[in-house]
Amino acid sequence: MRRGAETKEDISKRFIMRSFWVFGFFVFFSIILILRSTYLQVLNKDFLIHQGNLRQLKTVDIAAYRGTITDRNNKTLAISIPVDHIKIYPKKFDKNTKEFNELAILIEKDPNELRKSIQNALVENKTFLYIKKNVETSISNKIKILEIPNLELERNYKRSYPAGKIVSQLLGLTSDEKGLEGIERQYDGSLKGVSGKKTVLRDRHKRQIENIEIIKSPQAGMDLTLSIDLRLQHIAYKALESAVIENQAISGSAILVDVLNSEILAIANHPTYDNNKRRSMSSALMRNRAIIDMYEPGSSIKPFIIARAIETGDYDNSSIIDTSPVRIGSRNISDARDLGFVDLPTVLMRSSNAGMSRIALSLESDKLWGLMSDFGFGSYVTDGFPGESRGQLHHHSEWGEIGKATMSYGYGISVTPIQLAQAYAAIANKGVNKPLSLRKNNQNEGKRIIKEETASKILKMLEKVVVDGTSKKAKVEGYRVGGKSGTVWKISGTGGYSNDRYRAIFAGVAPIENPRLVAVVLIDEPTGEFYYGGDVAAPVFSEIISESLQLLAIPPDENVIESVLLAESSN
Repeated sequence: MRRGAETKEDISKRFIMRSFWVFGFFVFFSIILILRSTYLQVLNKDFLIHQGNLRQLKTVDIAAYRGTITDRNNKTLAISIPVDHIKIYPKKFDKNTKEFNELAILIEKDPNELRKSIQNALVENKTFLYIKKNVETSISNKIKILEIPNLELERNYKRSYPAGKIVSQLLGLTSDEKGLEGIERQYDGSLKGVSGKKTVLRDRHKRQIENIEIIKSPQAGMDLTLSIDLRLQHIAYKALESAVIENQAISGSAILVDVLNSEILAIANHPTYDNNKRRSMSSALMRNRAIIDMYEPGSSIKPFIIARAIETGDYDNSSIIDTSPVRIGSRNISDARDLGFVDLPTVLMRSSNAGMSRIALSLESDKLWGLMSDFGFGSYVTDGFPGESRGQLHHHSEWGEIGKATMSYGYGISVTPIQLAQAYAAIANKGVNKPLSLRKNNQNEGKRIIKEETASKILKMLEKVVVDGTSKKAKVEGYRVGGKSGTVWKISGTGGYSNDRYRAIFAGVAPIENPRLVAVVLIDEPTGEFYYGGDVAAPVFSEIISESLQLLAIPPDENVIESVLLAESSN
């Protein structure tokens, strides 16, 4: 055996030693791993769970369902439909894939413009970006199939208005389910509901893959039933639209009121907009002019002055009034034709400004002002419709003789169409003024402001205006109706009155014997062949009332039925 040669025993010992160290190394590191694992999974478990949750679990809002708005017959006027908001995370979003181009097509956006928007979001260091809101579920379901990383769908609701433009200015509109205008804004607090919260599990691409827990359930908003009858709303709108177009007018408004409960059955304006189509919106078109705009009412105010005159006990139907010109300082108030001495009903029937001035000047100013206030002039009518005007009724201490006289035929006082409708409804309701309501089942208490016999006398005078006076075009076949027209010069830009720009007004009641409906029609600046209220606004009243009476199956006055039967028997 050579010297220095390893023996088998030496080799075996060396192998055993190496094995020991290798085994010891693995045992040592296994112990380290076990200790580390124990530390992480037992002692530091909460920290790890928290870190994992931060990356995979997220608390998100659950949108609340906004209450539905219906008409008095439960026809839907406004309803919320489910939609999705498309949200991306710009820093991780890949905009150079085939799926990106498909996404752009689905949301109807130019791919290059969409890339530019995402790049701008990166420059501005935005965490996330909504690339499209209010996407219909039929489209968002297709987007889900694409499984695009770092894109998220947020469920929400979008308002839909089935009746469209015919009632848009009343309903208003919403943005992200928040009321911005009209009824939507007025009753936003009860309609909008309360959002909920839930925990969701997301994958590494921030896509929601599972609902984990409902933290707080959403509470749906309350439904709202309006007093509006959609059938009558359609009638009023179509009649008004035709009149505005035919008379080449700037605009028009019409209101229809149920006398029995003082509920508004229709409130229409033209021109208007469609609140389903945001591109058609403008501040001018969105205004509900029947509630917001105020104007001088002209002769349509005269019945209320006469009501005060009768209430004093100094005037009745047989009272004789001098209608010759009235001189007040440098002002001369006269009629187109001197009627001479006529009875009280004729003053209204022939719409004598001179006669009305003499009547007004004979009345106590504070009592006249008090009655005008009781009728609702100078006060709000609704319980908070956005932008409502209260009109302008100057205190009697500011009138003076000329102010008092001109107010008697509708100048120097400003009213809204809805105020005029409420005042005529008070006369139709036997002298009891019950505030108008835009909600069904009106619970407002009424207040007697004139005697029942006074109201009855005024109604008969209003009927004479239609039968033999200035508003014959307001007649309704088969029914006795009454009302008063007004033709008002508009204020010019210089502060005086224009001599070629007018507002045409008619306010009336039907049927006379047992009043059920009141309608007010305003046509602003007719430029066609006619411009008087009796020629322009009265026919619209006739059309609205005629169709409404038939649709509501309101029977004709007995006297009309008898006259028809007599006419048929004579034939």
